[in-house]
Amino acid sequence: MATIKDIANLAGVSPATVSRVLNYDSELSVGIETKQKIFEAAEELNYTKHKKNVKNVRARILLVQWYDEAEELEDIYYLSIRLGIEKKAEELGLELIKRSLEELANEQVDGILALGKFDKKQADFLFKMNDNLLFVDFDALGLGYNSLVIDFHQSMSSVLTYLIQHGHQEIGVLAGEEYTRGSHEVLEDRRLMIFKEMLTQKRLLNEAFILKAPFTVASGYKVMKQFLNQYPKKFPSAFFASSDALAVGALKAIQEVGLKVPDDISVIGFNDISVAKYVSPPLTTIKIHTEWMGELAIETILSLIQEKAPVARKITIATELIERASTR
Repeated sequence: MATIKDIANLAGVSPATVSRVLNYDSELSVGIETKQKIFEAAEELNYTKHKKNVKNVRARILLVQWYDEAEELEDIYYLSIRLGIEKKAEELGLELIKRSLEELANEQVDGILALGKFDKKQADFLFKMNDNLLFVDFDALGLGYNSLVIDFHQSMSSVLTYLIQHGHQEIGVLAGEEYTRGSHEVLEDRRLMIFKEMLTQKRLLNEAFILKAPFTVASGYKVMKQFLNQYPKKFPSAFFASSDALAVGALKAIQEVGLKVPDDISVIGFNDISVAKYVSPPLTTIKIHTEWMGELAIETILSLIQEKAPVARKITIATELIERASTR
């Protein structure tokens, strides 16, 4: 694992600044550019490269991003996928054009990668721009479009199995809240939906232990703090959080009210962003190989450009549970 000093050297900042940024210190005042350098350095140093021979193709790829730069830093999951896309594109000599939804024009490109969540109107618009279209981290197969997504069933099954094996019977969920841009449609947290079904089957579901918050550290902290203040004596022995950002916020809140992680409450996150290794205690989490997912997105869009498949496809990738010190 890369050290704080390694990250500081690559980012060109002090180790103290790196430590405070990676721990989402709310009292630290640094610019977006500095934060971005630190997070990107942490991702790069903690990434295991996966080499695969792909025939070089001269192509222009449009990357449509759901998050802007500031939002990426609130939860660096999409930043990590983007880095994988950029690195693979550079490796293959592709021209990668990055745009937000608001910046889209009639770009002459060979294919489009849509990273994030989109509504039907937006998806249809992108398809009209270019039918070589792949949605990354959004299941658009029901709309008839190619998709690259995470296997949430496998992920949540591994979380519940792990918690039950460790003796947990009272299990809480800190789920994510998010919306599409423009139409502001509510996006259901698939992790929560699947986990609730599994908890119900095991007769372990307690609706009072289901919390919801936007996918940020600050929101995770706020909601968990409110819950623990409201129920200081009655709380679950474990919480699953739908993202590492939410989990980091929850850790801070739990510790602030005088409880210990994992002695009083175990916490499991989701994504395994680089930050998960550096918080205290280091976070047990579901690992998504995000940069590899970005590389796979490039390989898949090139395949779509070359093959001209007759129907849409969905690629589902597995995850793995990484055990650290936030659970027992």
